[in-house]
Parts: sequence; C-alpha cells; structure tokens
Amino acid sequence: EKRELDSHLRECKTCTALAETGLALRSTRVAVPAPGFALRFRHKLARQNAAEQRRRLGGMLALIFSGVGMLGWVLAPFLTSVFNSPVEWLISIAGMFLFIFSSLQAFTEIISVMIRILPEFLPPYMWMVIFSGLAGMGLLWAVSIWRLTRRPQGVPA
Repeated sequence: EKRELDSHLRECKTCTALAETGLALRSTRVAVPAPGFALRFRHKLARQNAAEQRRRLGGMLALIFSGVGMLGWVLAPFLTSVFNSPVEWLISIAGMFLFIFSSLQAFTEIISVMIRILPEFLPPYMWMVIFSGLAGMGLLWAVSIWRLTRRPQGVPA
C-alpha cells in the first residue's frame, strides 16, 4: 500500500499538493488561545444555557396556561350547570355521551360506506398514488419532527 501510495503521489499533482498541505498542517504548532478566552467561552455558554432554559420555561408555561384555559372554556358550561342543580348536570352529561355515541355511529357508517364505494370508484393506480402521497406526507412529518427536536452541537457563532 505504501508503495502504491508513493507511486500515485509521484504521478498525481492534486494528491501531492494535498499530502504537502497535510504535512504542513501537522508540523505547525497549535496556537495558544488569547488570554481570558476560556473564561469568556464559559460565560457565553452559561448565558446561552440560561437563555435556553428561559425559552423552555416560557414555552412550558404557555402550553400549560393555554391547556388550562381551553379546559376551562370546555368545562365552563358544565360547571355552571353543576352549581345550578345536579339534575341539569346529569342531563348535560347524558346529552354529551349521547352526542359522542351518535357521532361515533355516524362516523363508522360513513367509513363503511366509503370502504364499500371507493374500491369500485377508484382505479388501482389511484390507490398507488394515494398511498405514495400518504407515505410522502409521513416522511415529511417524520423529518420535520426530527428537525424540530434535533439539538445543535457545539457553540453557535
């Protein structure tokens, strides 16, 4: 291998230049950082960590408050009926369960009709197009989740 590399370096000008550059880089001394560099670096890193913690805390608080607000908005009619009379509360809960049950029944009926009709309505190549599109959207979703959750390495400039 060494002989082949040496013969290649004699013939190829680009590889010779790369080898000389590598040799020059390896033979130089490592530059000493400016005085106080490590301290400045630590302070900058601490500031970045504190800013990231503040952003996370702010996001978490916004998520919690918005969730509590939405829950309060959904539960407000039920809470007022509970305070007015328990009978109204029971009636509203029964109405909500009936609404959910009838909605699920209607949804399953719609799905069963679609399952019966769509295979005869769409040609086979359309199914391939639909499934390819769904797979592409799933890939985009996975990549976007990966990009959003990826933590940068090193210190940003």
